Amino acid sequence: MDFKQLQSYIAVVKYKSFTIAAEKLGISQPTISTHIRILESELDSQLVARTSKNFEITPRGWEMYECAQSILKLRDDMVDRWNGKESKVIRLGASTIPSAYILPEILPSYERQHRDVCFVIDQGDSRDIIQAVHKGDFDIGLVGMQTDDGSLEFQQFYQDRMVLITPATERYQFMQEQDPVPLKELLAEPMILREQGSGSGKSAGQLLDKLGIPEDSLTVTARINDQESIKNLVAGGLGVSIISEKAVQGYPDPQHLLKFELPKELSERQFYVIYQRGSILKDYVEEFADHLMKFYQ
Repeated sequence: MDFKQLQSYIAVVKYKSFTIAAEKLGISQPTISTHIRILESELDSQLVARTSKNFEITPRGWEMYECAQSILKLRDDMVDRWNGKESKVIRLGASTIPSAYILPEILPSYERQHRDVCFVIDQGDSRDIIQAVHKGDFDIGLVGMQTDDGSLEFQQFYQDRMVLITPATERYQFMQEQDPVPLKELLAEPMILREQGSGSGKSAGQLLDKLGIPEDSLTVTARINDQESIKNLVAGGLGVSIISEKAVQGYPDPQHLLKFELPKELSERQFYVIYQRGSILKDYVEEFADHLMKFYQ
């Protein structure tokens, strides 16, 4: 097994074609085929299931694809480091709340103190970010939920809570003035929810479970993956919603939105810095993670 064989295999999987892989790598198609056969023989596993018209990647083939990518990345990192070409780039995956409300608080001042560090940031829901960190796509991730993935380290860095928001109509203003607030009545209103894979969506679901309100009993008017859209739709009268308090802070037009606090013991939630357990983080990545922890402590 050598690097050229791994490059050929990665190209075949990426372009789903032996012909295109050969063109991209500047080698002949028979050479590509030979590389794949050598890998399959050495690993004693079929990586590509070929037919007369097309081919499919086998389960072991997908495992090999991930391994090959990791091997070549390690090689490239080593060469760059030895040649003094390593740049301080932090590959960061962030779920909705961290990307929209937490990173804007911390990155401007951090960048002014660390001019040599560059961030490449991707946003997704918490579940997608966790999966991407697991695969090594990001150095670290910022998410609003914790899983039982034993290969990842979850470190709490920020405590938030869920709140219920409504339009600022007279009816809801009257309900806000009541003591206690008629929570059951509010939760019977038409509801806008986050998508299933988000940390906020999971936290809202857990809160409803603790209150003994099954989600299928709600009148759900929409499921949306964007907090800003949810706030605007609530302000416009489509329904009420349970969202992160962090997302409500600084809403452009508070006169059109009311916030109802929920029981503290049910509504608190955490945000986590995550990375691969046992991995050796680069010094500047670890320094940023430490800075993030201290900033919110």
